[in-house]
Amino acid sequence: MSQATLDALRRGDLAGARELRLAGCGLTEFPREILDLAETLEFLDLGGNALTALPEDFGRLARLRVLFGSANRFAVLPPALGDCAALSQVGFRATGMREVPAEALPPRLRWLTLTDNRIAALPAALGQRPALQKLMLAGNALAALPESLAQAPALELLRIGANRFEALPGWLAEHPTLAWLGLAGNPALEGPAPAARLVPWAALMPGALLGEGASGHVHHALWRDDPPREVALKLFKGAMTSDGLPRHEMAACRAAGAHPNLVGALGEVADHPEGRAALLMPLIPPGWRALAGPPSLESCTRDAYAPGLRLEAGAALRLARGIAAAAAHLHAAGVLHGDLYAHNILWDGATGAAVLGDFGAAALLRGGHAALLRTELRAFGILLEELSALAGGEDTRLRAIARRCRAPRPAERPGMAEVAAALR
Repeated sequence: MSQATLDALRRGDLAGARELRLAGCGLTEFPREILDLAETLEFLDLGGNALTALPEDFGRLARLRVLFGSANRFAVLPPALGDCAALSQVGFRATGMREVPAEALPPRLRWLTLTDNRIAALPAALGQRPALQKLMLAGNALAALPESLAQAPALELLRIGANRFEALPGWLAEHPTLAWLGLAGNPALEGPAPAARLVPWAALMPGALLGEGASGHVHHALWRDDPPREVALKLFKGAMTSDGLPRHEMAACRAAGAHPNLVGALGEVADHPEGRAALLMPLIPPGWRALAGPPSLESCTRDAYAPGLRLEAGAALRLARGIAAAAAHLHAAGVLHGDLYAHNILWDGATGAAVLGDFGAAALLRGGHAALLRTELRAFGILLEELSALAGGEDTRLRAIARRCRAPRPAERPGMAEVAAALR
């Protein structure tokens, strides 16, 4: 389809287009015909090609809001991006990038993804983009962040897992708007993890695909244990996810232990025939589903709930209690979930019975980093507000707890155990 689109572009058949998808077309040079769409183009996907640069006059795309350039060969984030007046979302994952010039950061930057590159330093200008809300930097060579990010007024989601931080930035625990924080895989947090129960691949009989996330595929499987039982088998897609490395996700699962409101780990596969990392988890009851969909391009850091979804007040309260209990259990074990979102909550669709899953961004906090747990209180406060809204907004207790969880100064937020007790 992308090749057909490229042919149509070159014929001039796409005049007036607002979206253009040219992923995987084998491009080695930027098609100049794209600039002919300057008056209308808002979304451009150039991923999976062999591009190394963008033209100096790329800023002619004055209406462009979203640009994907992942899996190309950009050693430098193209400076011309800074000339794009409307550009707010930029994604250049796995391009071999080493350099991010200050002039490459567009003025309206809201969502920046530079995962799985070789970046060792970032410009101070990054924290001077007032709309910056989501920053994905896992899998680079960073040992520090610009101090200017401490003053970024809208920053809510930050991923810096699998980097080289010997010490974490002190301002992380004090940032007023941070809510979703991924840290695992840095020297500052390295240390022994609980031993894993290893399960031979030969003891498993994989079955139907149950679902797919950013980091892996989840299958139904039969585990020939004693006695045999049905389980969920998560096969990780690759060595690097959007949040970090699979081994850190598995280590956080082990550290978390068991809880009735958590999708915990039963074991890890020892010898997958393709060498893939794999995790065994309890099988969720049939009919349970995600409470929400992940954030959209428009919502950035807010989940997408199904139109018309409503909760009974009792179901909303039960859901809030269960997830608070799960998060309190994690925090007591020193585990920061890092992705406490409705899209990572599976529920029964009626009564509010629910479990929290997906430890992709989770970190086992070590060395006096417990204050970082307060960032997760803000995430829980946002979830409470969403649950309250879905239930008609009549539960004043949910709203009051949500306000406390979202206090601008993290030190003034309650601990998760206190929140769980208040909800009980």
